[in-house]
Amino acid sequence: MALHCAISNEVPEVPVVSPSSGAVFEKRIIEKYVIENGVDPISGKELRVEDLIEIKTPAIVKPKPPSATSIPATLKSMQDEWDALMLHAFTQRQQLQTARQELSHALYQHDAACRVIARLTKEVTAAREALATLKPQAGISMTQPTQQAEAAAGAGAGAGAGAAPLGMSADVVARLQECATALTQERKRRGRSVPEGLQSPDQIRAFATLASHPGLHSASVPGILALDINPSDQSKLLTGGNDRNATVFNKDTEQVVAILKGHTKKVTRVIYHPSEDTVLTASPDHTIRVWSVANATAQVILRPHEGAVTGLSLHPTGDHVLSTSADRHWAFCDLRAGTVLARVHDAAGLTAAMFHPDGLIFGTGTDTSQVKIWDLKEQSNVANFPGHVGPVTSISFSENGYYLATAAEDACVKLWDLRKLKNFKTIQLEEGYSIRELCFDQSGTYLAVAGTDVRVFLCRQWQELKVFNEHTAAATGVRFGRNATYLASTSMDRTLKLYGLQ
Repeated sequence: MALHCAISNEVPEVPVVSPSSGAVFEKRIIEKYVIENGVDPISGKELRVEDLIEIKTPAIVKPKPPSATSIPATLKSMQDEWDALMLHAFTQRQQLQTARQELSHALYQHDAACRVIARLTKEVTAAREALATLKPQAGISMTQPTQQAEAAAGAGAGAGAGAAPLGMSADVVARLQECATALTQERKRRGRSVPEGLQSPDQIRAFATLASHPGLHSASVPGILALDINPSDQSKLLTGGNDRNATVFNKDTEQVVAILKGHTKKVTRVIYHPSEDTVLTASPDHTIRVWSVANATAQVILRPHEGAVTGLSLHPTGDHVLSTSADRHWAFCDLRAGTVLARVHDAAGLTAAMFHPDGLIFGTGTDTSQVKIWDLKEQSNVANFPGHVGPVTSISFSENGYYLATAAEDACVKLWDLRKLKNFKTIQLEEGYSIRELCFDQSGTYLAVAGTDVRVFLCRQWQELKVFNEHTAAATGVRFGRNATYLASTSMDRTLKLYGLQ
């Protein structure tokens, strides 16, 4: 019987046997293996070269039996060897496939672990940043109105969505007309000269990020949805968030002045009263709340709508507010008495609202891509501006009283001339650009756009002056400080950012 090497499967010239496994090997092959690995290749046990036992075999090799020397027998032997080789290759392929599946599963687990680690690291970093930026908030009032205060405010709200509007009396109409006449004369006088101290276009181009405040709203429900600046005290800013709160923040002291709690849903519209320490907020919870900043309580709760409030604008008198709603109505309310003076139905769903600087007309955006102009005294639709594609997201009147800027879900800003009632300029932005808010500065010289990023345009030439890409999510609000000395923006990344000259 012929011996065969357990490694090469050939007849060894110098056969040796391993005492560990009892297998036969070619001496030169097994010695090399043992020197490199120190173990028996068959049993895996420790083995030394000295332990190998040489087998004495006769020099004359017996010939193969006659049955293995014929051509059919040789072919059968080759067929058997081929079958064995194919079976071995098949086994190797199976093992390779199993190894690939195990490797793929391991890589998937590793990738998932990396993603979880990255998310946790980001959350920890955000929490540390918020903790680092929050300073001691002396004098802050975070007292949520009690049920008795809510009931009192609700009683002061007067007529709700289910009550009939009281109508605009002759005294109210006369006061609106008197205010409009005075504002028109003042605007014409201001229009003859550039406001003293107004930032130049070159200065706007030089604007840089001055501060970023991520700690104004809860990190558990991230996102700031609305922004306004106190016209009489430019250091105070008002924000509304996804966390159902509104926050009054002092940018000079970097302290939160008040946190206004009471809405049952997110705060989507905010207004800072120009002459009082009072703010207005609106929410999809169907309410408009008038807050006293000093004690952080809702003085008046208006319920003029049966649907989500989508637009909010304060009349120049400071005594009345305009609101639009998903219930297809716009409403005109008295803030002092907490009553609804007018509520008018529209065939389209209303998405935005803003008073003209004079206060006798106002504009509304609709979900049917139209912008409508209304006469407040007559409560009638006097003009329509078609041309957008998709629901209108924002409208803004210029302080000059002639221009109206509108935006919708079509990535463009349209400028309308109210004297000729036509579109005279369209600013087409990049495809897929999402515009959330438009805002002219108080002089009507600059137009800011908040959306995918924050941009500032020079009016009349409609030239792009500056693009701010500091937000990591969509910008939701933008406002100019007095004379455009600074610019503020909010975003879904939960930050309030301030821009200006270094």
